[in-house]
Amino acid sequence: MSKGLNILFCTSEVTPYSKTGGLADVSNSLPQELAAAGHAVRIITPKYGPMDERRLRVYEIKRLVNIEVPVADRITTCNIKSSFIVSPKGKVQVFLIENNEYFRENSPYVDEKTGKDYENNDERFIFFNRAIVQVLGLLGWKPDIIHCNDWQTGLIPAYIKTIYAKDPLLQNVKSVFTIHNIAFQGLFPYESFLKSGLPHNIWNEEGVEYYNQFSFLKTAIVYSDAITTVSENYAREIATTHEYGMGFEGLLKTRKKDLFGILNGVDYSVWNPEKDNLIPFRYNAMELPLKRENKKVLCKKFGIEYNSETPLIGIISRLTDQKGFDLIKKIMPDLMKENVNFILLGTGDKNYQKFFEGIKKKFPKKVGLHFGFSEELAHLIEAGSDIFLMPSKYEPCGLNQMYSLKYGTIPVVRKTGGLADTITEYKNGKGNGFTFDKYDASELMKAVKKALKLYKNREEWIKLIRNAMSYDYSWQVSARKYIDLYKTLLKKS
Repeated sequence: MSKGLNILFCTSEVTPYSKTGGLADVSNSLPQELAAAGHAVRIITPKYGPMDERRLRVYEIKRLVNIEVPVADRITTCNIKSSFIVSPKGKVQVFLIENNEYFRENSPYVDEKTGKDYENNDERFIFFNRAIVQVLGLLGWKPDIIHCNDWQTGLIPAYIKTIYAKDPLLQNVKSVFTIHNIAFQGLFPYESFLKSGLPHNIWNEEGVEYYNQFSFLKTAIVYSDAITTVSENYAREIATTHEYGMGFEGLLKTRKKDLFGILNGVDYSVWNPEKDNLIPFRYNAMELPLKRENKKVLCKKFGIEYNSETPLIGIISRLTDQKGFDLIKKIMPDLMKENVNFILLGTGDKNYQKFFEGIKKKFPKKVGLHFGFSEELAHLIEAGSDIFLMPSKYEPCGLNQMYSLKYGTIPVVRKTGGLADTITEYKNGKGNGFTFDKYDASELMKAVKKALKLYKNREEWIKLIRNAMSYDYSWQVSARKYIDLYKTLLKKS
């Protein structure tokens, strides 16, 4: 058996310690799968705000206190705490970087009082990146691979190749950088670059400068040994068009041979209707009447009239244009004329909240709303809905459409990014959902109507549900691709 790799997974959020979105789930699931495949994985992440250290089993490491980290023209310090993510797959050690100046709030990126990014996000994440490289020598463990995620970890590859290039611990270490969403680019003024301690000779177009700004994302793309993103289609999109590359398509084209699309996986120990403790009736593809029981519970919870002949559309999403809410808003009047019910769980743009509140007032027995997030409701919506709506403008990977398949809730999606990789049009007994190409409200409505029409044909609909539930998007497949990539990189040493 070949020797396992040492992998350091760097992330700005990871469940159960912090979460704003899918990155936190990926940062929990992928390291576990890599560890289950025989590799030594450590996760490193900030410790935000006061947390229930007892419940989360977070311990102090006595020798890892008051570690000095240079930021701007001063020295600040951090403590490293330890915890473990434990699951049936085994356990993965988590190092939490504690610093009360930068990470005293619970919210990772946004000041909850103002709803805006923290003004010192540049310093917060310069500190986080530099602390990781500073602390490596004290962990008593040498990584083969340092796997960074999104702009918040984007400086690490540059530190490795510049000011820490002679560090014996970092010789032959390879860096992998994953773009989870290229819209988030970590853009700051030149003054922020000066705070980073990176050498002045890399402040240019070939280096870290991006239209007179300092981009953490660009830094990572330039200095990483390999760049990955979260679906094959999204990798193609961001390297070929300005619409998807958002200004980085030219740079990514120059690094095309080092850019890989690896689809995110689903943690089926959490998202599986056969084992899901958050739903009232557990079921599989042979027990579909139990899915209907979940639908009854869901309708009752939202005060919607249950009818087995009336399909229920579910959405779990941030309320933003990116997620296609401008299209959904346009089709709602027509959709409400159909024999259909509608449930939305999400948070975001207040204008959309107001709009849906207006729709709910008009159609109280057809529409259910919950603004905010609830893990329990998310699982019940996946289990109780008939159709899942996800008409994103762009979608790097998307996880909800994959959860929906497992729960036999048929996705209606736009063919973009990971949605195009996972959902195929149902035709002649094959496929797992309904799709549309052009970002246009009438095209979305056509796709929804196709789903509503098929729903009336009970036999065909059950066949489609069983097709959907048979798809396997487990992390095992994706983890194997990452391991192959890591090994290929190390051979180049």
